Amino acid sequence: MPPSAPQPPLPTTPVAPPATPAPDPVPAAPGTDPASPRPGPDVPPAPGQPPPTPAPDLPARSVLDAEGACAVIPPTSATAQPAAGSGPVLRVVELCFPTQGNVSSIEFETYLYYIKTRGSRPSQNVWVPYTPEVEKDLVEDFKRLWATNFLDDLAVEVLDTPYPNGVVGKYVRFRLEERQRVKIVEYVGSDKIEATKVDEKLREINNVIRLDSFIDPAQIRRVESVVREMLAEKGYIDGEVTHTITPIAGGPKLVNLAFQITDGPRVLIKDIDFIGNEAIGDGALKRRMKENKERTLINRFRSKGVYQQAKFEEDAENVRGLYREEGYIAARIGQPEIRTLETSADGKSRQVQLRIPVSEGRRYRVGKFAFEGNTVVKAEALQPIFKLETGDYYSEKKIRKGLEKARELYGTGGYFEFTGFPDLKPLDMVDPSDPEKFLPEGAEPNGPPVVDVTMRMQEGEQYFINRITFKGNSTTRDNVIRRELNLLEGGVFNTESLKNSVRRLNQLGYFKQLEEGQEGIDVKKTPGEKNKVDVTLALQEQNRNQLTFGAGVSQFEGFFGQLAFATSNFLGRGETLSLSLAAGSRTQFYQLAFTEPYLFDRPITAGLDISRRAIQYIGAFTQETSGINTVWGFPLSRNFTRAFLQYSFERTTIRDLNEGFSDPDVIGRNPFLQDSLLLQCVTSPPTEENPLGEQTCTPGGARTISKFVPSVVHNTVDNPIFPNTGRRFTASVDLAGLGGNTKFFKPRVEYVQFLQHTRRTSLGFRVEGEYIRPWGDTLPLPLFERLVQGGEFSVRGFDIRSIGPRDPVTGIVLGGNKSLLFNGEYLISIAGPVRLVLFYDAGQVRNIGENFAWSEFKTSTGAEVRFFMPVLNVPFRLIFAANPQREGTLRNDYTPTRNFQFRFAVGSTF
Repeated sequence: MPPSAPQPPLPTTPVAPPATPAPDPVPAAPGTDPASPRPGPDVPPAPGQPPPTPAPDLPARSVLDAEGACAVIPPTSATAQPAAGSGPVLRVVELCFPTQGNVSSIEFETYLYYIKTRGSRPSQNVWVPYTPEVEKDLVEDFKRLWATNFLDDLAVEVLDTPYPNGVVGKYVRFRLEERQRVKIVEYVGSDKIEATKVDEKLREINNVIRLDSFIDPAQIRRVESVVREMLAEKGYIDGEVTHTITPIAGGPKLVNLAFQITDGPRVLIKDIDFIGNEAIGDGALKRRMKENKERTLINRFRSKGVYQQAKFEEDAENVRGLYREEGYIAARIGQPEIRTLETSADGKSRQVQLRIPVSEGRRYRVGKFAFEGNTVVKAEALQPIFKLETGDYYSEKKIRKGLEKARELYGTGGYFEFTGFPDLKPLDMVDPSDPEKFLPEGAEPNGPPVVDVTMRMQEGEQYFINRITFKGNSTTRDNVIRRELNLLEGGVFNTESLKNSVRRLNQLGYFKQLEEGQEGIDVKKTPGEKNKVDVTLALQEQNRNQLTFGAGVSQFEGFFGQLAFATSNFLGRGETLSLSLAAGSRTQFYQLAFTEPYLFDRPITAGLDISRRAIQYIGAFTQETSGINTVWGFPLSRNFTRAFLQYSFERTTIRDLNEGFSDPDVIGRNPFLQDSLLLQCVTSPPTEENPLGEQTCTPGGARTISKFVPSVVHNTVDNPIFPNTGRRFTASVDLAGLGGNTKFFKPRVEYVQFLQHTRRTSLGFRVEGEYIRPWGDTLPLPLFERLVQGGEFSVRGFDIRSIGPRDPVTGIVLGGNKSLLFNGEYLISIAGPVRLVLFYDAGQVRNIGENFAWSEFKTSTGAEVRFFMPVLNVPFRLIFAANPQREGTLRNDYTPTRNFQFRFAVGSTF
């Protein structure tokens, strides 16, 4: 019985009263908190009776009876009775649980809290008159008990028990039956649905059946519905879910709730057939369906190809969206007809065909294209961004992109609440007699398919920034973060500047990635302020201070070990400091470097590094270089474009030269090689065996290179380690000759682009061109400055320095003066810091006087697993490459390049 039900009967005859009707088994929700207890008025003791003895106040009591019924009412006593001639008094208020052995599963004091009516206290000679007000109080007690939601049944009866002096004592008894309580929950019968998965799903929707909670039929029905949905998501649309409730020992009203799950056959989609489509083919429509797809060898590993009835409407909306993009604004997609094609012998799967009816309707052209509601931006400025004019076929895709551009446009002015939508009026469906009304559904069109489009703009108000605050930057100082922002407190809230600011912060690498729309970026209206917002960035620091040591192997470095201290956020100031010591079987590298990105608190980069390195090119020579380098940079725009000027002075020597380089025949065929390598050649005196004498050449002297490198870099790549979006353009020119003994200029252009494909995949590519030419008295280029390719940083399947012009006899790579390089990657995020990268590389190096040719490109394709190692702060790579175009190339051991190559590497190609 809900609280709004009629008042319970209060019988007053001494015989057993009629049974109270059972309440509704699904009671109403609990009501408001009851008022504090209120005792009834006291009745003075009868004349000549002794004063009462104080006793505890027991307004109600539990009655236990071994036979399972309410206890027999005790008789009244002549020694404790109200004054003769008094009206009826409230003798006792009693609770009993006759259907459950008079045992309550809930603490008895809990029920006492909801009963406010108090009986008489004979020991204290205090008598409570039974008045109409007391009856009203009992009715309120009844309602409060029922509103607790603890009970399945509740009744109240009032029995007359006269005292010896004739005064009537009213004996009030509440009969309670509690609801069943869950002690065990089970999910049985299914091989496809795990109990833990069901519990996780129920927690997501806040519908968990908790142990020791009351049985709730509505909640049980919701659980059954959730389990059916989980079965349907896996393709078991015929699955059944029922439940049983079984009493168990251990207490009153305790039950075991078991859900019986029958999976049924799994429904697999073998074929999808659209019925009624003429303008757009089945293939294009199928590609728009994201959830219900035909089962193929590939998508079965992605849990696709099973029929998901609950998600069909989402797929149908995607198909309708394709039609609207093509101008079919009235296209309709019906419910699919499911035809069984084949059932497996064990009955566990069933292959079906989905026959989906399509009503395309007419293809509409745009009539009038107008704007309403825009007061800030004129229609003349909005029209071009929608790219729809009168006579064009209507396209919802252009409308959607136009609204995105309009949102960006309004966002730059602080109108971040801007919204808009198209209001379509198909003129062929307008009632000729009343232009404001449309023809009834199913009526024949009365003209050509033309639709008037009115863009309803809701601009909202202009907002300004009140406060910008940061959370979580325990190391990085506020000013380091604030200088990367394009927003100012008190200025217009420019949403596009916020996006650019977030990208700039991500490029620093100091924090975990921030993404628009996530919890890390919080924009709230300022309380008590009009047209103002507070912007909060919740940051999570990444450890940019590292003291690391490690060892490994790669083709470029061989076996190597390293010890390094590096920080890209020195003392939280955003400065970069590194000290590196690395030694390997083919490389040695020592460097001390420091970079200040904001010199004198201005956006000017200043850096200095001192280094010494030795690299052994297998089969060629060992190059040793020591030098000093300084770089200065300043912004060309507020966001992502900077100019740099670098000066370096290096001293380079060569040792361990391959004998082939000093072969007189090789030098004869390459007249500049001797000067290029700074060879010192000595001819021995002639002998009878060698009348011309023997020429011996050894490396001698050193190349000193003093060069300036001006460059321009535009970089919007979102993440330096695992990029997903953005582009990087670099143009630089090496100008050597202001000092030193080597003069050349080397222009270089590089373009890198990353495009997000899906949430977990992206596409990246790089195009690079280089050219080098000596000038002045430097006729031959140093061998180590000549252009070559090969290795994990250019064409992955080829050895280091294996692509380039060679000596025709010995096969030694001499290098060229111009090169082209292309790299393409499809990056797939597997889990956490692990990526699978599918790649294609193509490169070519040509010499002076030679032109590029398609047939001369060397190509490599394959896959690599790339995983981030926090210890070294770089990605490690396992590369498997195939080299389809490798003619004329040799490995570093001068054997032909293999068709397939596996290698280990560190870093990234671009």
